Amino acid sequence: MAFGATVAGYPGTVAQRIPQARGELSAAVVGVLSGQPAPLPPVGDADPFGEDLTLALHLCYELHYQGFPGVDPDLEWDGELLALRVAMERRFLDALREAVPAHTDVAAAIDPLLVEQVPGSGVSHFLRDKGSWWHMREFFAHRSVYHLKEADPHAWVIPRLRGRAKAALVAVEFDEYGGGRAERMHSQLFADLLAAAEMDTGYLGYLDAVPAPAIAIVNMMSAFGLRRSLRGALVGHFAVAEITTGPSARRMVEALRRMSAPEACAHFYAEHIEADAVHEQVLRHDVIGGLLADEPELAADVVFGVLATEHLEGLLAEHLLDSWRVGRTSLRTPLPEPRKLAG
Repeated sequence: MAFGATVAGYPGTVAQRIPQARGELSAAVVGVLSGQPAPLPPVGDADPFGEDLTLALHLCYELHYQGFPGVDPDLEWDGELLALRVAMERRFLDALREAVPAHTDVAAAIDPLLVEQVPGSGVSHFLRDKGSWWHMREFFAHRSVYHLKEADPHAWVIPRLRGRAKAALVAVEFDEYGGGRAERMHSQLFADLLAAAEMDTGYLGYLDAVPAPAIAIVNMMSAFGLRRSLRGALVGHFAVAEITTGPSARRMVEALRRMSAPEACAHFYAEHIEADAVHEQVLRHDVIGGLLADEPELAADVVFGVLATEHLEGLLAEHLLDSWRVGRTSLRTPLPEPRKLAG
């Protein structure tokens, strides 16, 4: 596929290839997926946010999504691989719980997100005020791990909800999937963005290049969505995503206009400004409100989802800004130069 071309249809059905391992755990999972299984190692004291466990867990989760070329679909339910996934997942979730305070005050967790910090110092502020085109393209690569499957992790929670919460969440998901139009699916709009930026539009095309912080965020979504016991955490996470996306998307549009970036790049974020302003209200009042009206005991899980999301997004922001402020790539391997830089 030529870079710069508009992509028709869904941006990909399976990853282009199985990625390279980053340690013992991911090497073991890669071996299973490649048809060269070996005894699976214990998780032990592996870094719950490190490169090895993060990639290994992501590979296990991907079997529940689009999978990998040539990999037996039945591995999705392989007992040994599932046991390893559960062990890695437990270590990851335990570390998240240790990293954030536990409480049941949902309003106290969410209300601070409704107020913009001025002056801001986040990634979208950096990109708007001083970022260059190479920073922006690296940001696209990080976010591609999620945005090319946008809304899919959240769909797992639909059958785990009921009543007002379920109906409202489905309404938000309907918008995420383009209102029934494939070319307007947010995953497709992001593929169009990548094509316009002369980047790889393939599903998980940048998984080898993206380090753990961005992958861990997607792992969190999958863990919350695939565990019925964490349906409250998934709802809390989704609320954070919708609350914070509108303001950051506005800054992204301003950054892209300043850089004279292709219109398809700005369009992706412009689409989120209006949509997520509505979604934020629906998530807070109807999804969270409906869930807690039916199951008030899930308040602590909603808070966990909110705070865990903020924690992992903070780790990613720290990684990006620490790298960029010293002129260093934030990726494991730098991106090829585009044919034509934006202004």
